[in-house]
Amino acid sequence: MNKQELIDRIAADTKLPKTQCEAVLNACFDHIKKSVKKGEDVKLVGFGTFTKTKRKARTGRNPQTGKEIKIPATWAPKFRAGAEFKNMLK
Repeated sequence: MNKQELIDRIAADTKLPKTQCEAVLNACFDHIKKSVKKGEDVKLVGFGTFTKTKRKARTGRNPQTGKEIKIPATWAPKFRAGAEFKNMLK
């Protein structure tokens, strides 16, 4: 499912116009991204938690030449599914 298909399903379930559903979904995504960027965890009970994690610097290899390269430390988003979501998939 892509974003547009999700918007279509939300609109069908809520009987709201697709433009309103898209605006709400975009606002939700923006607030999640901004909160995680600040280092705040976003916990959606029953769904999961979005967090910001630090990746260590490491050594990698260029697949074409085999030469070692240094990969710098960086921040990355992480999602952990909630118990209810995990149980639903079993």
